[in-house]
Amino acid sequence: MLKSKLLWTAILSLIAITAGCRYDMQDQPRYKAYKQSDFFADKRSSRDLPTGTVPRGQLRSDKALYTGKKENADPNAPVQTTTDASGNTLISSFPNDIEEFPVPVTEELLDRGEERFKVFCIVCHGPVGNGDGMIVRRGFVKPPTYNDDRLRNAPVGHFFDVITNGQGRMNSYASQIPVADRWAIVAYIRTLQISQNPNGTKSLPMTNSNSNTAPRPAASPSPTARTIATPATTGGAR
Repeated sequence: MLKSKLLWTAILSLIAITAGCRYDMQDQPRYKAYKQSDFFADKRSSRDLPTGTVPRGQLRSDKALYTGKKENADPNAPVQTTTDASGNTLISSFPNDIEEFPVPVTEELLDRGEERFKVFCIVCHGPVGNGDGMIVRRGFVKPPTYNDDRLRNAPVGHFFDVITNGQGRMNSYASQIPVADRWAIVAYIRTLQISQNPNGTKSLPMTNSNSNTAPRPAASPSPTARTIATPATTGGAR
């Protein structure tokens, strides 16, 4: 009987000690996001990442792919501008934007670009890029047409940059459109431009999707390059 009482006393004591030492992660000392801190000199509890820190999967060493910019881009390079009929100032030179697609241009890429264009772009830019989308017809400010000489001659990196960072009244779509889809949309925009002016726009360097191609296309159009110049329809052009 005595041994049984001692055993239960030991068990209850162990339980009490264990319960007393419990310290869950949710109860540990911590700062809430953006809360003031007296520990750091700048009073910020939220700290900057250490220099050189890169989140897993976000190295993004390919500058052309992720920014549409040249490797040695000069942020201070002079940019030419022009004024449209409404008095708006428009950029007419793009010294830091890449000229060639950093991804293979395949039929699958164009199909994806058309589908994404119809989701995100057509409401403003219209079915063939003339800036006559449905919300423009209902009073929203008309965006520039893709089919004038200025944007027909603009490098592909310019379109990627605008999708990523926005421009004028257009907000950034970086949080809504992944990098791969942005390039797909840019490729589709090129097909729209070609469809509206087959003789005045560069050909689109197509890559055979069934071949074993490198992740990046050659600087000049490959032997399989072709120009897509089918007349546009209401649903877009290819």
